[in-house]
Amino acid sequence: MFASEPVLHSVTGAQNRRLAWWQWGAPDAPHLVVCVHGLTRQGRDFDAIAAALVARAQGRAVRVVCPDVAGRGQSDPLPDPQAYQPLTYVADMLPVLADLQRRAPIAALDWVGTSMGGIMGMLYAGSPQDTLPVPVRRLVLNDVGPELAWAALQRIGAYVGQTPEWDTVEQAAAALRVTNAGFGPHSDADWLELSRHCLRAAPGGRWRLHYDPAIAQVFRDATPEANAQASAVMWQLYDRITARVLLIRGGASDLLTPAVAREMAVRGPKATGVEFAGVGHAPTLIAPGQQRAVLDFLLPETTDAAS
Repeated sequence: MFASEPVLHSVTGAQNRRLAWWQWGAPDAPHLVVCVHGLTRQGRDFDAIAAALVARAQGRAVRVVCPDVAGRGQSDPLPDPQAYQPLTYVADMLPVLADLQRRAPIAALDWVGTSMGGIMGMLYAGSPQDTLPVPVRRLVLNDVGPELAWAALQRIGAYVGQTPEWDTVEQAAAALRVTNAGFGPHSDADWLELSRHCLRAAPGGRWRLHYDPAIAQVFRDATPEANAQASAVMWQLYDRITARVLLIRGGASDLLTPAVAREMAVRGPKATGVEFAGVGHAPTLIAPGQQRAVLDFLLPETTDAAS
């Protein structure tokens, strides 16, 4: 199970919105690892891997920061549903990074992005280096690439934005276990932990999902043509990334195809790939093998963590 609770922080961003994040580890550590969640998730998804990173670091102090992207978790929603786009989310990271830099100088920045969080990581790391407050040293892309399978996007669009309610947290966890079957096998306790942070109290003592249903607008507006155009742009960004890249793929993923994963290994930053059988979209980084892949990439035991 997960370790002790992280600390919640926030800063005011554009439109006077609250931008929240959860922080683990040494608050003044110069090595910062940012972990960014998927479309319908929130920063507490990374409790297990954040605790593992802090434990692995030992004497090499590390800060692990897990934001709640706009409209999710403890961060305020956007007033315009059309603004629920990765470019908005990356722009929101700038005041977060500035606040973290103010609290303690950042010497090294690593980025772990699951699905949408990985798209944000590619957008950020692929930007001109002189425009970034801190460049990315190492980038972990968790079951996501520059090109996303259209059928998978349609599958996700079929459930995102719905507003179910449940009588108990346990009922909600059982329902989310079905919706998120691609996460792979987990214990009942892990499913409950993964689910409880995704819930908010609703009237009548019931429970609902934590996110603004308007995040679904981008899927309602999507077309195969627009997806192809976005892929072309993302490949250009991917090719400009100078950070070292680890690509994690669920062996049964319908979003990141084997062909795209192979192409990512031979162009741009030439990602190092690892695949996990029995998992779809997306690995939760809770299983020991998944954690070990991330830990060995970001904090190799025999190499200086700053390299």
